[in-house]
Amino acid sequence: MPTPTAATAPQMIVRRMAFPHPVALKGQWNPARPEFSHMVNAGSLGMPFLEPWLIATMRQAKAQISDPRLLAEIDLYIGQESTHFRQHQQFNRRLADIGYRSVPEMEAVLKADYAGFAADRSFAFNLAYAEGFEAMALTIGHMLIADREYLFADGEASVGSLVLWHFVEEIEHKCATYDVFKALDGRYAWRIYGLLFAMVHIMGRTCQGYRAMLMEDGLWTSWRSRWALWRLLGRIFVRLTPRLLRILKPSYDPREVVDPAWADAWRHQHAAGDAQLGDLDMSRLAEAGPVARAA
Repeated sequence: MPTPTAATAPQMIVRRMAFPHPVALKGQWNPARPEFSHMVNAGSLGMPFLEPWLIATMRQAKAQISDPRLLAEIDLYIGQESTHFRQHQQFNRRLADIGYRSVPEMEAVLKADYAGFAADRSFAFNLAYAEGFEAMALTIGHMLIADREYLFADGEASVGSLVLWHFVEEIEHKCATYDVFKALDGRYAWRIYGLLFAMVHIMGRTCQGYRAMLMEDGLWTSWRSRWALWRLLGRIFVRLTPRLLRILKPSYDPREVVDPAWADAWRHQHAAGDAQLGDLDMSRLAEAGPVARAA
């Protein structure tokens, strides 16, 4: 397997994945870490609204671009984001079917947020938010992959596989919105504003969502659960902060962020025809590459 290097970006591939969620899927799909389960669940609720909005923003950008290389990059990015939000729609429907009342409530809030951004905000804002989100998603992908065993090992394989696939592809298309932003705007102040706005907005809505689901499960008032949540948040932000700080450099370029070896291994296994990457063995996440569960 080639060693990942800086100043490169992998070729994007639009993949059709299958994640065999069990009939008895639970909201606390990782019983050892219910707080993390609902953090992921809450993040998933935004994807069917955030990602179509990203697609619409990039389609708007296409009208102002003539570079065929960049146009092809946008098309592949749109293809990947389209598969992402459809997979999350299916997962979110399962959460609603379980009986979480907060799912449709949060979906209505998130739908209104992104509809408002599209209708009421400038193209410059939408472009900066899109790049801010993708820069943040790159850091989250690195964090999740580096800490994958701790976060996912005791959880439902289909959900862990869904999240890890999504962020392998977030890492894979790390340059798409950056290249578009640089081509059409490029202002440092707007790039940082977009990052900060996206972080505050997405983290705020995610917090609102996981708080609601923890309340429905009767965990929000438990001091043990609250302590576990604070420990988890501390662990996440200790690992995220150094990665987020590098985005603040005026010279930041996502091509300089070396891809995790595990993500590279995932991509190579998919390219080699491994059809089981939607059903990873969560007990073997410490290995250098992804391993599917035995049939």
